[in-house]
Amino acid sequence: MDRKRAMTSVDLAALVGELREYTGAVVDKAYLYGDDFVRLKMRDYDRGRIELVVETGDPKRAHVAVPDHVADAPGRPPNFAMMLRNRIAGANFEGVEQYGFDRILTFRFEREDATTLVVAELFGDGNVAVMNEDREVIDSLDTVRLTARTVAPGSQYGYPDERFSPLDCDGEAFAARMADSDTDLVRTLATQLNFGGLYAEELCTRAGVEKTMDIEEATEEHYEALYGALERLREPILEGRTDPRLYETDDGDVVDATPLPLREHETEGYDATAFESFNGAIDEYFYRLETESETEEQAGAGTDRPDFESEIEKYERIIEQQEGAIESYDEQADEEQRKAESLYGNYDLIDEICSTVRAAREDGVPWAEIEETFEAGAERGIEAAEAVVSVDGAEGTVTVDLGDGPIELDPTVGVERNADRLYTEAKRVRGKKEGAQAAIEDTREDLAAVERRREAWEAEDADEGEDEDDDAETDYLAVSSVPVRYDEKWHERFRWFRTSDGFLVIGGRNADQNEELVKKYMDPSDRFFHAQAHGAPVTILKATEPDEPARDVDIPETSKREAARFAVSYSSVWKDGKFEGDVYEVDADQVSKTPESGEYVEKGSFVIRGDREYYHDVSVGVSVGIKCEPDTRVVGGPPSAIDSVAATSIRIEPGEYAQNDIAKRLYRTFRERFTDTSFVRKVASPDRIQEFCPPGGSRMVDE
Repeated sequence: MDRKRAMTSVDLAALVGELREYTGAVVDKAYLYGDDFVRLKMRDYDRGRIELVVETGDPKRAHVAVPDHVADAPGRPPNFAMMLRNRIAGANFEGVEQYGFDRILTFRFEREDATTLVVAELFGDGNVAVMNEDREVIDSLDTVRLTARTVAPGSQYGYPDERFSPLDCDGEAFAARMADSDTDLVRTLATQLNFGGLYAEELCTRAGVEKTMDIEEATEEHYEALYGALERLREPILEGRTDPRLYETDDGDVVDATPLPLREHETEGYDATAFESFNGAIDEYFYRLETESETEEQAGAGTDRPDFESEIEKYERIIEQQEGAIESYDEQADEEQRKAESLYGNYDLIDEICSTVRAAREDGVPWAEIEETFEAGAERGIEAAEAVVSVDGAEGTVTVDLGDGPIELDPTVGVERNADRLYTEAKRVRGKKEGAQAAIEDTREDLAAVERRREAWEAEDADEGEDEDDDAETDYLAVSSVPVRYDEKWHERFRWFRTSDGFLVIGGRNADQNEELVKKYMDPSDRFFHAQAHGAPVTILKATEPDEPARDVDIPETSKREAARFAVSYSSVWKDGKFEGDVYEVDADQVSKTPESGEYVEKGSFVIRGDREYYHDVSVGVSVGIKCEPDTRVVGGPPSAIDSVAATSIRIEPGEYAQNDIAKRLYRTFRERFTDTSFVRKVASPDRIQEFCPPGGSRMVDE
């Protein structure tokens, strides 16, 4: 049973028309999960919350999802998500286009200050690129530099060469394309016509021709039959008359979701479920595909240990949702109160509108005529008429806009009663907030209970482990659920690592941090390192911890050499593509901001007085790894200090991949190594990995 892992060109053609129905929706936020899943949270006046998801890894898909099918937002938004929020938060979704017959969708977002295009590439390695209206790339998940096309920040986005489209070809072009082949019918349809294997077989079945017939044996009648089947298949797709189906096995495992019923699936005996929209069918398919895959993985893990992490994650998710609900209650209550105050602030105008409607209704004037009267008045510049947005005769209401959003009025009552209704609604919503706060406390108690059970279980496991084997080590790569233990440290905003002897080394990321490190964190007993190159960071080897009193410590030579390698690796030596450089070491009291007479010291630079101890021809080299004991976090620095403490690590050297691209490659490799891929997503996002990658190009070292 081959399950669909990527949407086809036919799927996207059928989906585009449905996605256009969401035109006018407003973007609230953008999220990035891992390095290949983009979520755009939008809202629509009629539909409410809309979740547009694009996944470019495995699987590859783009559709609107039911909110319950969307995972909770990741904790810290990565750079790509923040960029996307800055570009399209508050923007209107203005439509989507498929590029030819390719698996490429271009989404358009309009805001007063900018037009933004978001391109989803659902082929090959997959990619998402964000562009301005001139198709200049602002950022992309992956950088692509090929002879035929480039997708990189600052460059013009290059679409691939457009493929032949069977959805808009005539009979003559179809026959010519078929004849220009040297294989059988079904393979010709799949490759020359770009239909893919499933739809190529479907056309043959619908046309009643033998799939394996050699192209040289095909006659004009065969071509006419196939083209007729093609027309019958493409017409409902192009006209938006889809009849979607979700296919599953007798065991209930999903196999495919298609915009039209397929005879190929019927002959396989798959059960078919009809859906009102293809978007709904494809969303249900990928949601169940993911759920079933997770169930299979858990079954294969074969562990008797209760899944405390999933239970804890569930309660944490509930708490986050409850907190979000409280925030929304505050916003909703404030909004209702603002509307009420707006009515009072425009008392005479609202009173005029309500009085006009009441008088007209008392005279028997139809609602439609009342609406026409307001429209005519607005054209003449009458202020009260201009404020009216719509008239709903069925509900007996009038909607006005006083400059900051629509307000629904009951014209049968006065301004006070309309405003009082809004104040009452604000009070009711605030009451719901109190109930939600109580519910959070209950959920927190449930969470604490699970955490206590986990601690008891782990304590029991620890006792048993001591009896069996005191030296046993956990293979975290094979563990199905790695517990997350992370407490952010003060030094993590700098570059940092701990030497193989346990000493903390910190380095500046910019001129401001260089200044801060020397002025605030360098003690008299510390050692100062600096690469003999322009643009090198301040590097301080701490003799003692920041919360300890400064004292003279005999720092081992191994730690000093690791600090020197750290200093040269994060300097311009790496950025210039060089593999070694010189580094000097001095005492803390040799570093000063006071220049010689008539000289000037730039920000982030210092004057070094006295003798320096040099480390010549120090090799660059960095390992990036994931540490699992006693805490879980990304670590990076000299390989001799990192490889021994990380559950797994990858060495990098100067190379061709930009800083953000190498971070994504490392992230994917880590996910391949860990059985618990969700653990990697939680503790080692591409953004966190990038913090340990030197500026400039890099590549992974083959081992």
